[in-house]
Amino acid sequence: MKAQVFRGVNQLSYEDIPVPTLLTDEVLVQVQVVGLCQSDIKKIRYPLYEPPRIFGHETAGTITAVGDEVTGWQVGQRVAVMHHIPCMRCAYCLNDNFSICDTYKNICTTAGFAPSGGGFAEYVKVPGHIVRNGGLIPIPDDISFEEASFVEPTNCCLKAVKKAQIAPGQTVLITGAGPIGLMFVMLVKSFGAKAIATDLLPSRIEKALSVGAQAAFDARDADLRAKIHDLTNGMGVDVTLLAVPSDKAFFQALDCTRKGGKIVFFAEFPDEMEIPVNPNILYRREIDLMGSYSSSYRIQSLAADLVFNRRIDVQALISDRYPLQDLSAAVEQAISPTPETYKILIYP
Repeated sequence: MKAQVFRGVNQLSYEDIPVPTLLTDEVLVQVQVVGLCQSDIKKIRYPLYEPPRIFGHETAGTITAVGDEVTGWQVGQRVAVMHHIPCMRCAYCLNDNFSICDTYKNICTTAGFAPSGGGFAEYVKVPGHIVRNGGLIPIPDDISFEEASFVEPTNCCLKAVKKAQIAPGQTVLITGAGPIGLMFVMLVKSFGAKAIATDLLPSRIEKALSVGAQAAFDARDADLRAKIHDLTNGMGVDVTLLAVPSDKAFFQALDCTRKGGKIVFFAEFPDEMEIPVNPNILYRREIDLMGSYSSSYRIQSLAADLVFNRRIDVQALISDRYPLQDLSAAVEQAISPTPETYKILIYP
């Protein structure tokens, strides 16, 4: 089968490799579409993992083989694939910290080499633990593979929305109107709250308005704080979701979030970045800082419901489609987006 193998920093090799062989409790999925995620790009561009590996984890496809011990799944079924599933028993899982669970971290779907997602290949193997514990999600007949590939990123964004306890009537600032920021706009609106978005590109500011933002501004606007306070009766927003790894965005969040509000770090910042904060700002204004990483098993059904019942319009986020052989070009476009670049999908 064909696969894009990570051979080193910025080195993707389009190769023929063996189709993964199955153990008796495993399932093989033919990948129909896989989303290109910012985390994939970081793994390709920075020395975070030892090669060789095959990345890609926002996967939807068709079951083509099942192990002898597998029950409940048949060849030909269309499925969205979750690349990690927690153990549900450790101290982290019992506190709903599923993404910190060792099982979640260490058992992963694979197309070969060290398990790393495997979606950037024609076939991906799903380990028995993931098969048995909800990692395969049936795709309804009226839902495309493209839409189904959004279940995993929807879960990740939904986790942050739930963690921040966003509720009807609240106002939420979303920094960055790329594909993740735009999904946040949709989710915030679906929860009955009002979204305000910022970005540097005029096209993305307009896109945020088109998918449901109450307002959208240039992040460089010198009057941003005043405009947001005007929209919130002088209070500031209830929650800020940081969808870009920018210290400037963080300080804007401090300026624009109300007393008693929350700031959620969703985008992963560079390891070398440090942000100096006067702790008295947090103390006196009682602002909560929190992080939200990866997905949550507890909301997996809700994430699938939002996508499969089209409660959010994920198709509006798709801007580009590339064959697997052109993954390097897709990565370059994501790094240097055109004004109309949003979500990029890959087709093995």
